[in-house]
Amino acid sequence: MSFTPLPDTRAPVRVWTDPDAIEEQALRQLRNIGALPWVEGVAVMPDVHFGKGATVGSVIAMRQAVSPAAVGVDIGCGMSAVRTSLTASDLPDDLAPLRSAIEAAIPVGFAKHDRMVDPRRLRGLEQGGWDDFWRRFDDLDRRVQQLRDRAQHQMGSLGGGNHFIEVCLEQGGDDEGRVWLMLHSGSRNIGKELAERHMAVARGLPHNADLPDRDLAVFLAGTPEMAAYRRDLWWAQEYARRNRAVMLALLCNVLREHLPQVRYDEPISCHHNYVSEETYDGVEVLVTRKGAIRAGAGDLGIIPGSMGTGSYIVRGRGNPDAYCSASHGAGRRMSRNQAKRTFTTEDLAAQTAGVECRKDPGVVDEIPGAYKDIVEVMAQQKDLVEVFAHLKQVVCVKG
Repeated sequence: MSFTPLPDTRAPVRVWTDPDAIEEQALRQLRNIGALPWVEGVAVMPDVHFGKGATVGSVIAMRQAVSPAAVGVDIGCGMSAVRTSLTASDLPDDLAPLRSAIEAAIPVGFAKHDRMVDPRRLRGLEQGGWDDFWRRFDDLDRRVQQLRDRAQHQMGSLGGGNHFIEVCLEQGGDDEGRVWLMLHSGSRNIGKELAERHMAVARGLPHNADLPDRDLAVFLAGTPEMAAYRRDLWWAQEYARRNRAVMLALLCNVLREHLPQVRYDEPISCHHNYVSEETYDGVEVLVTRKGAIRAGAGDLGIIPGSMGTGSYIVRGRGNPDAYCSASHGAGRRMSRNQAKRTFTTEDLAAQTAGVECRKDPGVVDEIPGAYKDIVEVMAQQKDLVEVFAHLKQVVCVKG
């Protein structure tokens, strides 16, 4: 489908789903965003749902301004995936030991590595720039300097919530049954701490006093507040990218220990909570993708469903109406608390049948039934991406 314009907004708000299906809270947020004087336009993805300040599943193009709450607290959150040489027949019948090995190698939840991961000892990991990257920690907001040790030991760790690590099988086509590795994570605690500090600063600036939602407070170009935020933002986005790269290298090593014959293709990696400098129709804008991936022409990206429904590797079509973007996943159709009230562990077991994963009360809020139908979400964005590969998980690790 093509987009539907949302009426009665100052800036164009283009919607890639049925506007009547969007919850009222999210519609109110979208209209608030479209009313901001700095906004050039908004693209709304089919996985859109209510978020803090800005809707999750929105792409916001601003001139000379950026809203830290629109980026969110998990700066640089995104996905990485790699196709292996293995097929389903190479995997053991019992996948529980493989899941246990992954959980032993990669800390989940609030956990961190006992020792800082040494990139030089990880096969397949890019070696460049690590010393300079950690040196630049000293340039960050002074209020996070005491978090350096924690940030270093959380490098290469998963986190909790909707973050995951999966072993998947390709569905259909010439590569039916090919094994993929996939993971979803971001900038861990350090990204959250940086985001919250800058969000608090933005809310206190005079030019944000009369906004319809103080969580949409912005920094303006040419100000020291904007310079400080962009410095910390770029660093946190790099932290998230390197965090996923370390985890993927650890994950590849785990599989290599179990199946030494494995070989790997080039990895795919994409942010879906981040800011990028881009140009459309000759206008330079700061594009914030909050729950959206870049889908420029030919770009490979990753759109996951939920822990029982599978995922998609996609190739972007470069649609400028959507600021060359696509959805970041299926998107929640109910809150975590509502999911816990609605579903049981028995429901979770039924909906994740055939997947080696946790099936306990701690992950009921991540049950597939709490998410939108990924097949429908993909159908609504055919003019944004084409499917490169359809994957179905057989192992899922959650924090």
